[in-house]
Amino acid sequence: MRHQVFGSKLSGSTEARKSLANNLASAIFAHGAIKTTLKKAKFARPYVEKMVTAAKKNLLSNNRILASHLTKDAFAKLISEIAPAFSEHSGGYTKITKLGKRQGDAAPMAKIELLKYEKKIEKKKTSGKKLQKTKDKIVKTKTATKKIKKEKKVQNKKVKK
Repeated sequence: MRHQVFGSKLSGSTEARKSLANNLASAIFAHGAIKTTLKKAKFARPYVEKMVTAAKKNLLSNNRILASHLTKDAFAKLISEIAPAFSEHSGGYTKITKLGKRQGDAAPMAKIELLKYEKKIEKKKTSGKKLQKTKDKIVKTKTATKKIKKEKKVQNKKVKK
């Protein structure tokens, strides 16, 4: 009897389950979404969410633990993009969508993905210039361009004298 036994065994040893969880989490962070069996998706969901929560804290000890469990690409993306984007969320970072049955063995398939997130880019203000940052481009406002033109005219007059 499985009284008070938590979690799914997934027909493998403890080491195999840990390795599977690490690999699923790495794939989800690297690609944003993966297609797997429903059991594996449900198995990976709490593991992935705990990793995002740990990454949000941005502590050295948490980062070292995460780096030991994830691939380099997945760890870098988690720390630089995913965790800052979910900084205001308190949970529920993943979504599982059922896809139907696999043709070969009729196993129920599912897609597990991170919720949509936008990269956070801080707005910067420089002295005398108003700049707005949107996604990856710097857009100058009309007042900033007028000030820049005036400054160039004044510099050109000084150079001519």
